[in-house]
Amino acid sequence: MIHFFNLIRWKNLLMIALTQYLVKYALLEPFRESHSVITTLSDFNFFLLVLATLCIAAGGYVINDVYDVETDAINKPNQRIINKLITEKTATTLFMVLNIIGVGLGFYLSNGIGKSGFFAIFFVASAVLYIYSTSLKQIAIVGNIIVSIVVALSILLVGIYELVPAMNLNNKAVQTTFLYIIRDYAIFAFIINLVRELVKDLEDFDGDHQTGIQTLPVLLGKVKTNKIVFIISLIPIVSIVYYVITYLFKQQLVVGYFLVLVVAPLIYGSIKLFNAEETQHYKRISLVLKLTMFTGMLSLLLYNFILK
Repeated sequence: MIHFFNLIRWKNLLMIALTQYLVKYALLEPFRESHSVITTLSDFNFFLLVLATLCIAAGGYVINDVYDVETDAINKPNQRIINKLITEKTATTLFMVLNIIGVGLGFYLSNGIGKSGFFAIFFVASAVLYIYSTSLKQIAIVGNIIVSIVVALSILLVGIYELVPAMNLNNKAVQTTFLYIIRDYAIFAFIINLVRELVKDLEDFDGDHQTGIQTLPVLLGKVKTNKIVFIISLIPIVSIVYYVITYLFKQQLVVGYFLVLVVAPLIYGSIKLFNAEETQHYKRISLVLKLTMFTGMLSLLLYNFILK
């Protein structure tokens, strides 16, 4: 059973679920009365939304490992699951089952809120993750961007399903304001994940190079890619500092939180990235970025102070 959970990246799925629950129960629900925010989904239907998201994401991880057997044999020989602990046939079946459940739940929820067109989000996400694993990941930058968009979409989904269906002329301003906050967090997740995906490409250079996957480090070399990723890593730092100064400067607790637990780790990661050379360096940077994503999402708990 532990092999199954490792295959679907249970830690990453837990992060996705936590983020979605934080958006609903730390950002939206506390302001139903004070700011007249209107949400659409019941607690149970929101659980189904999270479950649908996790099924699509888990399916993406599974099919990615199926098509990564050759490179994982080089990059992660001790962490291989496909063809070592689980057969390709079983993994492919699992991918199909997870996607059927995810897309099916998306269809059910979309019809339940009177927005049947929203069903396309789950269908497209499922298809894109499959195409990514089979072909897009072999195209430099494109694959990294696709994965980062899907990560950002998991956050946007909460706003799309909770706020948009309940929006009308009377509450449009309020609903839009909270939708914009969710959008900003989605952009944050997109940028951090993009940097992390590029760092992982640097980490997996040997396997990608030997198997002919055309990642940015393979095409440009690790030295040039290091510099490019370093420059990209400065974008979230500058963006967050600007955001804090512009919107949150009066909230000392919030400013302190962002500077110490979000900006400082990002600066540390950028400094380490500038001089990184070995696989262990990239693993450490990737972990820092993952933890920063976590602390960034936890900042949703601070909105009781920001919007009081």
